[in-house]
Amino acid sequence: MEIKVFKVGKERPEEVEIRCHEMTEEVREIVAFVKTRQGQLTGIQEGKQFEIAVSDLAYVEAVDNKVFLYTQKQVYETRQKLYELEELLREKHFLRVSKSLLLNLMKVQSIRPAMNGRMMAVLRGGEEIIITRKYVAELKKALRGGQ
Repeated sequence: MEIKVFKVGKERPEEVEIRCHEMTEEVREIVAFVKTRQGQLTGIQEGKQFEIAVSDLAYVEAVDNKVFLYTQKQVYETRQKLYELEELLREKHFLRVSKSLLLNLMKVQSIRPAMNGRMMAVLRGGEEIIITRKYVAELKKALRGGQ
């Protein structure tokens, strides 16, 4: 695969163009990465693709080898892997809070202790997310501003 980068003047919009023989998994990953950098993810619901703003996501969860994107009102499936999304969303206030869940810290209303060293995050919509013991220290660090 050949990659070309062209510099354009400020009067022209920046764009990414992909030319491929067929839509392979590699091409899909590249497209998904570019969209994520722009603040969007592609979600699938009932066979249709939707663009979801990263800022609308409450959390991302892996269940039975599938990854789901949760907004306050909708659930979408995505082809991306949880570890890929963790890397891409890290700088957008997402934090892994369990083996299978990434939480958007900007959607958290409150956090309280739970049993056995765990924490409970209450989202703005009232949904509760368990933060497992393994990730509590990372959460506290993120809430202190990364110190």
